[in-house]
Amino acid sequence: MKILDTNMILRFLLKDDEKAAYTVRDLILRETVMVIPEVIAEVVYVMTKVYHYERTKVSEGILMFLNYHNVHTDKFAIVEKGLKYYGKTSLDFVDCLLCAYNTVSGYEICTFDKKLNNLIKRENEI
Repeated sequence: MKILDTNMILRFLLKDDEKAAYTVRDLILRETVMVIPEVIAEVVYVMTKVYHYERTKVSEGILMFLNYHNVHTDKFAIVEKGLKYYGKTSLDFVDCLLCAYNTVSGYEICTFDKKLNNLIKRENEI
């Protein structure tokens, strides 16, 4: 299986290099590819901090990409939930993933971060 790096995903999502975007599209139509959570975190960072996309657009775009038939990621439920939190909160993506580990898998998150603790508490009350 092939693992996509950040630049491959960015070219596909941003379509700022048409040839590169088509290369990625053709690859995911032909073969199964893997996207690891660390790369997703970098994509989130670049899209928000470098390209200045809104958090909700970043979340929606990456989720759309991850839902392509031949695109797989480890811990999809956690990544999906983390992206949804990211689109709805002001927390950074890693904190959103930590909250998702709590709500999806039941892991206890040990942190001094008040915003993260508040989100975890809110999510566990639902």
